Amino acid sequence: MKYILLAILTGLAAGLLGALCGVGGGIVMVPAFVGLLGLEHKQAVATSMAVIIVTALAATLNNARANNFIDWKVVAIVGLASAIAAWFGSDLMHRLGNQTLTRIFGCLLVVFGARMLWKG
Repeated sequence: MKYILLAILTGLAAGLLGALCGVGGGIVMVPAFVGLLGLEHKQAVATSMAVIIVTALAATLNNARANNFIDWKVVAIVGLASAIAAWFGSDLMHRLGNQTLTRIFGCLLVVFGARMLWKG
């Protein structure tokens, strides 16, 4: 029961932050999956990527319903490039250790977080 409650709370936080700030998968779900649910880093990343499909679909449908402008040309171009990079990135993830991935992830969070704080 505790596992289910923690998973629900993680989903609520990721969904809310994803809709408000465009974040949620990596920043919320991966650390929560590892720290709260006990998943290995690789499993947390793979699970997060699958959850993002559902989260992004819900937010996109709601944005379209509310007539928020979605630049579909950007979606097509960035989506295709991202899909290609994600395919090769997931292959690279399989070759790296969980500890290495966790360190890379932590460094990226610190660097991007500090940049956002200083640049506003």
